[in-house]
Amino acid sequence: MNHHSYFDRGTRSVECCIIGTGGFGRSFLAQGLVVPGLSVRVAVDRESAIAVESLRSVGIAEEDIRACSDAAEARRAWDEGAYIAAGDFAAVADLPVSVVVEATGAPEVGARHARLAIEKGRHVALVSKEVDSVIGPGLAAMARERGVIVSPVDGDQPSLLIGLITWAEVLGLEIVSAGKSSEYDFVYDRDAGTMSVDGRVVEVPEFAGLERLGDADCAQMVARRTAATAMLPQRAVPDLCEMTLVANACAMSPDRPDLHCPIARIDEVATILCEAGQGGLLSRAGVLDVFHCLREPGEISFAGGVFVVVRCIHDETWDLLRGKGHLVSRTGQTAMIFIPRHLLGMEAATTVFEIGLRGVSSGAEQPVHQVDLVAHADRDFPAGTHLAMGGHHHSIEGVSSRMLPGVALDPQAPAPFYLASNATLARDVRAGELIRMGDLQLDPDSELLRLRKDQDRRFARERLSA
Repeated sequence: MNHHSYFDRGTRSVECCIIGTGGFGRSFLAQGLVVPGLSVRVAVDRESAIAVESLRSVGIAEEDIRACSDAAEARRAWDEGAYIAAGDFAAVADLPVSVVVEATGAPEVGARHARLAIEKGRHVALVSKEVDSVIGPGLAAMARERGVIVSPVDGDQPSLLIGLITWAEVLGLEIVSAGKSSEYDFVYDRDAGTMSVDGRVVEVPEFAGLERLGDADCAQMVARRTAATAMLPQRAVPDLCEMTLVANACAMSPDRPDLHCPIARIDEVATILCEAGQGGLLSRAGVLDVFHCLREPGEISFAGGVFVVVRCIHDETWDLLRGKGHLVSRTGQTAMIFIPRHLLGMEAATTVFEIGLRGVSSGAEQPVHQVDLVAHADRDFPAGTHLAMGGHHHSIEGVSSRMLPGVALDPQAPAPFYLASNATLARDVRAGELIRMGDLQLDPDSELLRLRKDQDRRFARERLSA
């Protein structure tokens, strides 16, 4: 796609509101100062002072910023051409922006923001994957009914992977697997005998000799690498959350509920993430997964990029492509095509232009409820435990996630991970069990819960009418 077609230079622009001015939001604010046609004059955070500081941090003069506590103040500031900082989206919800970028990462307040923006007739660029994993298909349907769009955001892996998958489908390529690399590389220093992941360095003496796949059996090599680095985390809730969004956009699913998550070099992915009958790990084709990028110091990173592994149908074509450096598996039956980047807020402008000017989503036009990201107890939890969500990865201590077929909620249904977050257990849950809806004490006034029930009713009607 020619991105210059998003706007006529100097004549068209998209007005945006950013909610959540942390890392992603601050990067997006900075882009609003340099990207032609992108205007980000409204910033919202938990407190207006936080939004003010974020606006100042990207170079906006303090005298040009107005902290607003209600709609009247916000409208006056807008009419004066000022930058607006608020501590509540409701105070700025009536301003004439085209696109609301929801980037709080907070499931409950994010759901409220998305619902309010849709009701006000605004497009929503939904950065908060936590919200999307629970109610994304329902929000997209609600938006369609009101003539607006809810979309994932370029710069984050779900949108980039959805684009790559649909690109491959348009070309008639058979997708064997699709996914992304995990957020942090596994960097192996052979001389030191150490593995470094996200700044943590551990000794891995048993990894010696495992740094190259060579002719080894894939399943055995992956198992040995996993065992040799068992002290390092190899499943992350955000990775499974992002694959859940892709599953619902592309009607795909994982090969196993917790993904295979192999530790693999970039040139090994096409060999490892194919069917077992071709020497790989998978029980079937057309699945989603994640790999941990194994490399040595100084080698290029996959940079949290995205990939598709496709079937090599025409030998002559793929022999030609292999000669040009494309990554074909050792059997020659599969190949990996990839985008080695995700630039977060720096790249989000393309989604804003797509929904604001072209009226199309960066994701699926009509995502389906294919998969739920659910909560799994990794240790015993007594009744009364508060499942506090926190940290950079918005995780719950002692709770991991699984990707299971999406179902309507009832007391026996597995609890969506971000509905369980910040809830209290009504009864004991044992290690190895899924946390179920009946195990939770939930606020009956929860916006996220209400919107999820709306989504369940909506898709139940669609299944009955199909």
